[in-house]
This record gives sequence, C-alpha cells and structure tokens, in this order.
Amino acid sequence: MRALTPFRLRGLELRNRVIKTATYEGMSPGGVPTPALTEHHAALARGGVGMTTLAYVAVSARGRTFANQMAMSPELVAPLRALTDAVHREGAAASIQLAHCGGFSKLKAQRSFDPPGPLGPSRVLNRYGLMQGLVWVKAMPREVIAGLPETFARAAGLALDAGFDAIELHLGHGYLLSQFLSPRTNKRRDDYGGSLQNRLRLPVEVLRAVRAAVEARRPGTPIVCKTNLRDDLRGGLELDEAVEIARVLEREGADALVLSGGFVSHSAFYLLRGDRPLKDMIAVESDPKQRLALRLLGPAVIEAHPFEELFFLPLARQVRAAVDMPLCLLGGVVSGANMEQAMAEGFELVAVGRALLENPNFVRDVAAGTVERSPCTHCNRCVAEMDRGGVRCVLHPPPS
Repeated sequence: MRALTPFRLRGLELRNRVIKTATYEGMSPGGVPTPALTEHHAALARGGVGMTTLAYVAVSARGRTFANQMAMSPELVAPLRALTDAVHREGAAASIQLAHCGGFSKLKAQRSFDPPGPLGPSRVLNRYGLMQGLVWVKAMPREVIAGLPETFARAAGLALDAGFDAIELHLGHGYLLSQFLSPRTNKRRDDYGGSLQNRLRLPVEVLRAVRAAVEARRPGTPIVCKTNLRDDLRGGLELDEAVEIARVLEREGADALVLSGGFVSHSAFYLLRGDRPLKDMIAVESDPKQRLALRLLGPAVIEAHPFEELFFLPLARQVRAAVDMPLCLLGGVVSGANMEQAMAEGFELVAVGRALLENPNFVRDVAAGTVERSPCTHCNRCVAEMDRGGVRCVLHPPPS
C-alpha cells in the first residue's frame, strides 16, 4: 500500500504518508498543555501515523479564539517538548499548527489589547462574539499588520525549540490569514485588499518570515500551509482563486498544502460532513448567553452537510492539476481504499481526522489488514467532547 510507504517532506523523512490532521483537542485548560494532550498525540504515534499535528496554537495571546487555547510563549516550550519527545519515541513526527483568530473571537480579553479588538481585515459582524459583547470586528491598523509576520516567525522559532519537526500555517477556516484571503471578509482599499494579489500579501509575508526563521535555526524544516478550496460562504473564496493561491504558495516555497475548506464562523460543518450535534454542543456550553444563542439560532445558522467519502476530492483535483508541489488530501478518508485512491490520483499525503479519533491504531490496523474501513458514524459529537475535557469518540466509553 503506497500510502504506508516513506515520504520525504523537504528535510523530514516520514515513515508513511498518513498525517493526523489538526483537530482541536480541548486539553489545554487556561492555555496550558496537559499530560492528557501529550498522551493523545503519543497514542496516535503508537498507532502508526507518519506525523501527528498539534491543533491551533495561537501565535500570540491576541490570536486566541477563546481562553483555553494555547498561545505560543517560552513557558510552553518545556511541556510541548514533552509532547514531541513522546511522539518521537513512538517513531512518528510532530507538526504544530500556528494560527491567529483575527476577528473570529469570543475572547473577552480582546477588549483590553491595544488597540482593542477583535481585529480583522475589515469591519464586519463578529457572529462568534455577539454574546460576549464583541459585536464588531474592527479593521486592523497597518502597524498591527506589519508586526504579524514577525509574530508568526517568533512562534515558529519557539516551536522548533519545543522539538516540532514541521510547521503548519493556518490559512484556512476563516481565521486571520483566511480572512485576508477571502473577498467576503477583506474589503480593504489599501494594498492588503482588493485584488487577489493584494489579499495574498499578508499570507505571503508570513510564509517568508517563517521560512527565514526556520532556515536560520533548523534548515530543511518543512512548512505546510492549510488552505481553503472554497469558503462555502456567499461572496467568499471560490475554487478558481484557491487554485491561484496554491500556485503562489508553491512559488513562495511552501513545502506542501493541506487542502480543506469552510469558514468556522459561518459554515463549520462544511469541513465536518455528517450530523450536527446541536444537543451536545448546547449541553457542554458553559456560557449561558452562548447556550441560549445555540438553542435559538443553531438550527438556522449551523448548516448540515451530508457525509461522503473523499468529499474534497473533486475540488482538490483542480489544485492537483495546477501545481507540482506535494498535496495532502483531507476530508472523508475512512479506509485503506480511500488512502490508495488518493495516491492513485496524485496526492502525496492523506490527512485523517475522525477515523483516528475513533481508533488511534487505525493506520496500524489498516496495515495489518484487521481493519478495512473506520466504523466512525460521522455523528460529530466528538466536536462537543472538546469542551467536556478533551476530544474523544463517543462510540467508546470515556476513560475512567
């Protein structure tokens, strides 16, 4: 099975081509990584993945969507080094997803930053923060934009200190760099808005700064970009511009793209095809106002998308035809046959999420022939479990 053969990603040798995609773990209360987070990724490594990805680590305190997310700092280096050491002992590589929320935040501390936020490319309604009084996203001043590439670069340097083998830059899902790329959320009239070239300016500046930082410290470290194939949002990014973004990122030296889609603030389940676990999401919501909003508005604003195997493949083929760089196919990879189809269609890597939450040994079991297809039901209740002490599959009893 070609998906289980080694692959070299820039200077990193992966034992196979299966990546555990970044799925927010919910195991960093107060922004502090826990031993449970370390064990979560160690188990994935024991189960056979080539590389596991630590999800959403903000590049600054301001870059958090909510308070329990990690913000990269020197204080996190030691506990994250414990995580990467554990992954390495099991023979896998560790990647870290670096992100900034931009205007998509319900973090009350946004009001105390200078300038107060939340801040994004343009003034838009912040649907995520309505119940916390963070109603409007303010247009980000140019001096704040100017500091962002160095902020990402500093976070990448700390990630290398913590032992991560690869850096994933989050350019998708409606977070800050995605907000700049999307014509729906970027209405700027300066050189960071308007044409696609201008909307690409900040993501490219970030990629260049991170590349310079990692090459100065550990040459050959791969930089992966997670990008949207489309936003699934009226007036948002569509496939034609996604293809051009891929071409630009290839020219700028990105080592691989993880092809995804959707805007968490508007179309979260475009990425998580399957059921909408509204009842569970309401049950775990700690903020009474947010809980009320989910009850009243959830059925209308949280759209369901039926599950299909390899659901991003038809769009991803267009990117595959346009670039030569390594591409990672994400979305509905639930069997060995899916992995092999991805390889046959020219994708060098596959990203797996819920199948690995259901069974951390999924890759090992596929290799042994004891599992052909994941029994994941795509109920998406694992999304709610993030707020109940950590992401897990509800098909299995919780740990005692």
